Amino acid sequence: MSAGDVAVTGMGLLTPAGTSPEATWEGLCRGVSTACFDPVLKGLPVDFSCRVPSFEAEPYTQRLSWRMHRFTYLAVAAAQMAVTDAGLDPDAWDGSRIGVVIGVGSASMEGWGPGFAKFAAGRPRAVSPLLLPRSIPNMAAGEIAMALGARGPNLAVSTACASGTTALGVAKDLLAAGRCDIVLAGGAEAPPQSAMAAVCFAQMTTLSSRRDDPARASRPFDADRDGFVLGEGAAVLVLENSAHARARGARCRALLAGFGASADAYHPTAPDPEGTGAALAMRAALTDAGLTPADIDHVNAHGSSTPSNDIAEATALRRLFGTPPPVTANKGVFGHALGGAGAIEAACSILSLEAQLIPPTANLDRIDPRIDLDVVSTRPRKHRMEAVLSNSFGFGGHNAAVVLVGCGTTAPGASSGHPPSPRGHTTS
Repeated sequence: MSAGDVAVTGMGLLTPAGTSPEATWEGLCRGVSTACFDPVLKGLPVDFSCRVPSFEAEPYTQRLSWRMHRFTYLAVAAAQMAVTDAGLDPDAWDGSRIGVVIGVGSASMEGWGPGFAKFAAGRPRAVSPLLLPRSIPNMAAGEIAMALGARGPNLAVSTACASGTTALGVAKDLLAAGRCDIVLAGGAEAPPQSAMAAVCFAQMTTLSSRRDDPARASRPFDADRDGFVLGEGAAVLVLENSAHARARGARCRALLAGFGASADAYHPTAPDPEGTGAALAMRAALTDAGLTPADIDHVNAHGSSTPSNDIAEATALRRLFGTPPPVTANKGVFGHALGGAGAIEAACSILSLEAQLIPPTANLDRIDPRIDLDVVSTRPRKHRMEAVLSNSFGFGGHNAAVVLVGCGTTAPGASSGHPPSPRGHTTS
């Protein structure tokens, strides 16, 4: 690590595949979707989702989960897990130097249905006074600060489905500016908790309607994809100034080397079909990292499983790389956690770097012939990696990308001596 590096020293991860980084990684490498019928969505046009398995929240939320909506206590639990993984003691740190940046795609509507029903019935005094503070996006970051005594900059960022990745970039900038020694950064969302959110996405025809076989519904880059599956989850990374991490003898899991962001300036919900904005964000992340496209060994794609988004991303990757490195898409297993997805996928990219293994894209049986990418499917692929690019794109034309490199790497690919990465177009 050099003086200006941002080190990832801790990770907390809660996904539909597991309630720890280890369990999530095992589930991801199995390449089997977690989608199934969701009782909360019973009776709706789309009644299935990907849910985080049951876990004991109280050790993480200090018996305060009653005042939190699900996205918030997922975020608090992931933050607590990350701090433990980093070997940090909140009772001993200087809280004024600890920042928190959490990406959340929208306000939680989890409790608004019952609240509106009481209001419509002429019972406004029966509406819970906690309804508003439970719902607003900043409460994930705020509750993390309260739980851990983090008194530095405390921010929520909302760039739709790019929110979690954007949060990592904002945190990186806070560290570069010297405003913090440590930032807890990531994303969290629980859209299946809100029947109205599910209805809205279904009405937009962005969700898969494969109700007869939910486990086969999320299928990024597949020729038969018909939309995404709602998912939930949270990921929080402990990001540290490298000098601070080195001084306390912290383990480095990866380096957050680059961040890039852009806007399509094209359409409220549809991506630019030419992939211009997405390519701009990816190139900016590479420039920030001091790398070229040839230095990237693997791409963790946004891969939402919607017909237009997957083609636009493939077009952007071809625009940037010419022949892109091997690609995977985690949403085939997890579904789409909206504002939490980018942070979850960045965490999985770190796990991929550590294992030197690319997990498969679930349900990819026959790649769309319009998508000219080497997408890993069926089984994990061993692959030598020094640098990984992770992408996120959202409504409003928000694009964000991060570059993660292995600890100790100075110029990925420049002098590694290992053979070139495979650049074919198989799906094996």
